[in-house]
Amino acid sequence: MTKRKHQLLTESERDHILAIPTERDHLARLYTFEPSDIEIIGARRERRNQLGVALQLALLRHPGITLAQLIQDRGAIPHDLAAFAAEQLGLHVTDLANYAARDQTMTDHARELAARLGLRGPTRADIPFMIEAARKTAWATDKGMTIATGVVTALREARILLPSISTIERASSAGRARARKQVAYALIADLSTEQVHALDQLFDDAGGMSQLASLKTIPIAAKPDHIRQILDRLRQVRKIGISPDLAGRIHEDRFRQYVREGRASPAYMIERYIPSRRRATVVAFLLDLEERLTDSALEMADKLIGSIFTRAKNAQARSYATTSKNVARLMLIFRRTIDALTDAVDTGEDPIEALDASVGWNTLLKARPEVATIAETASLDPLTVAADRYATLRKFAPDLLEALKFKAGKGSAKTIAGIEMLRDLNRSGKRDLPADAPMPFRKEWRKIVVGDDGKINRRLWEIATIAHLRNKLRSGDVWVERSAGYRRFDSYLLSEPKAQPIVSALGLPPTAGEWLEQRGRELDWRLKKFAQRLKRDALEGVRYRDDRLQISPVRTIATLDAEALANRLDAMMPRIRITELLHEVAQETGFLVAFTNLRTGEPCPNENALLATILADATNLGLSRMAAASQGVTRDQLLWTHDAYIRDDSYRAALAVLINAHHRLPFSRIWGDGTTSSSDGQFFRGAKRGASGGDINARYGVDHGFSFYTHNSDQRAPYHV
Repeated sequence: MTKRKHQLLTESERDHILAIPTERDHLARLYTFEPSDIEIIGARRERRNQLGVALQLALLRHPGITLAQLIQDRGAIPHDLAAFAAEQLGLHVTDLANYAARDQTMTDHARELAARLGLRGPTRADIPFMIEAARKTAWATDKGMTIATGVVTALREARILLPSISTIERASSAGRARARKQVAYALIADLSTEQVHALDQLFDDAGGMSQLASLKTIPIAAKPDHIRQILDRLRQVRKIGISPDLAGRIHEDRFRQYVREGRASPAYMIERYIPSRRRATVVAFLLDLEERLTDSALEMADKLIGSIFTRAKNAQARSYATTSKNVARLMLIFRRTIDALTDAVDTGEDPIEALDASVGWNTLLKARPEVATIAETASLDPLTVAADRYATLRKFAPDLLEALKFKAGKGSAKTIAGIEMLRDLNRSGKRDLPADAPMPFRKEWRKIVVGDDGKINRRLWEIATIAHLRNKLRSGDVWVERSAGYRRFDSYLLSEPKAQPIVSALGLPPTAGEWLEQRGRELDWRLKKFAQRLKRDALEGVRYRDDRLQISPVRTIATLDAEALANRLDAMMPRIRITELLHEVAQETGFLVAFTNLRTGEPCPNENALLATILADATNLGLSRMAAASQGVTRDQLLWTHDAYIRDDSYRAALAVLINAHHRLPFSRIWGDGTTSSSDGQFFRGAKRGASGGDINARYGVDHGFSFYTHNSDQRAPYHV
């Protein structure tokens, strides 16, 4: 298939814009004639003209084209539409014969009906209007279908009939190009000459690679040296002085698109862009990079601090375990001591003499220091043991506190005060703490930090403060400026202007308090109904016996007939190669159109390479082995395809196409309407803890791994979310 000039839409998208529905419900919603319409149609004498005018009237309203234009594009009148219109008029589809024989008749009817409806045909003078409509829509997206739909909507609102789909596509393409230039200009317009020069210098060679390529390399393993490297990169980004307010000058989706392009494209490829696009891409990338570097430093520090206390607890446990034999021996001595004292009381003998004869006073004196050591080991707080790894903390903590700006509400003011004091101590080089040093951590640690002489132990205080800061960051009580993962909690919420229409559409109360009160009343009513039915023993599988609620488990039982049917169906399925299946699904659903070039937005021209790359991702085979196992594709082709077309948003868009195709199948409706959800998570354990050694999960402990949460509908397919 030859590629069209200014191609913005796929063939299926072009058909969709001017699509005529075939389902009865959609036909009824769009093409039901009102009495005034029947009057206009009935004014024609011949039956063919009546049906022809009815179709003209229907098409002018939706999708907004003339019958002549429809016949020119499709070559025939859709039978479903003609039959629906004829049914309302008591006519037959065959009455339409010879209506289109004379072009002038159709043209005259279309012009007359358009005038009645207040519509007019498109002209060349409307092209700038269409381009501007495309530009407004393209301000937020590069998706061709969305932009073309915006143009169609603008034409309908202006009461202008739709031109040819090629004209709409060319105007949409021109509007997108104009929007791209304006978006790029909005990001770089206020940059100073020094900032522009600094952006251009990022492509200069620095030790074998450009500065931009070096910035992209973020260490992963949790090590103090890696935190310092991350903070060095963070300072380099901040030195350019790009204001985060620049991101708000363009649409959020456009900004994320620039970010994705900056992340995925190598530095040498970005350098080839025209200056405006190159600098806009780098600006967006650096704004995003500042947040990612901040989060990486905090996450790595979180793991290191956690590992310090985890190792302290493990060392304490090992130390206590080594005393197990001594504990057993000392417990025997303790038992003999109790027995000797009990016998002395019963017989009236002197307790000391009885104890010396039975256990031995010297034995007790020798056991005394051992008992003291074991008791001290058992009661030792992990904070004290963690002080042994103070040197590790000092390798990164001062740099981290100096580089990041922590903020908190009034409830965590002491935490911020402790951070500020620690910063001052690091800057001045002082070691001793003032007597009124803030202690935001828990009371048990305060007793440990302050010695018997009333002085504060600097090492213990610093470890306790940093550990407390870690907990506050995790809870959200303390947040960090220019962070995505540790930002202020209410920044995750919708603003009141954005939330108001959603609240109204869902029929929710205006305040959370009213909603909680309403839900509380409903819950109380449901619990009372449940209690009444439980008391009557009217709940299937649920009983209340011996002050305990007993629920019978639901077991899946497959009948012999069901298993026989499953085996029969399985035998009917053809045995095909996975590659053949992928090609067939791609042809049936068209999901490959979702994988567009990151820079140009064009679909992938090499279908075999794209499917092989997707299969390599799905099977974790890797591009090299996939190329070796495939015919007609090379490793170089797969590498290029993966870098240019494979992204998270591409997979999400492809999933949406597949799910929509699945829902259109009549067979899927046997299971449900697709609105009931079954959600569950799967945890996959790793071979070792690795970089997450300091993490503790409430359910899985310190086991390293990942949890994937999926949402499946009752049509046996995941939701597109």
